Amino acid sequence: MDALRLRPDQRGPALVVSVDGDVDIVTSHSLDECLRQARREDQRHIVLDLAGVEFMDTSALAVIVGHWKELTADGGTLALAGASYQSARSLWITGLAHRIPMFETAGEAVKAVTAAGPGTGEAG
Repeated sequence: MDALRLRPDQRGPALVVSVDGDVDIVTSHSLDECLRQARREDQRHIVLDLAGVEFMDTSALAVIVGHWKELTADGGTLALAGASYQSARSLWITGLAHRIPMFETAGEAVKAVTAAGPGTGEAG
C-alpha cells in the first residue's frame, strides 16, 4: 500500500489539495485533518485534486461529503478534480459524482469555484 501524500497549494482565493495514493479507512483521517486545518485557516474555496488517487473507499467519501456539506453551508465551495472512475468508483455508485462539482483538472476547478462565488454546489 502506498502512503497517502497531501500537498496543499494556495492558488489565489482557492486552496488546491493534491492527493496521491490510497484514501481508505487507515489514511482518511489524514485527509480529514488536512481539510479541517484549511477550514481553521478560513479557506472558503477548496479543490481536491484526486488525479493521483489510486484507490478510494467509503471512509474517504464520508470525509469529502462532510467537508463539502459544511463548506457549502457556510457559503464556501468544495470541488473535485481529476477523479477517475477506476480509482474513485464509489463517487459514481453513490451518485455523488453528480452532486459535488467535478472537473477534469485542478485549474478548471479553481477557475469555476472562484468565478462562481459562494455556495457552489448543493449541500443536501
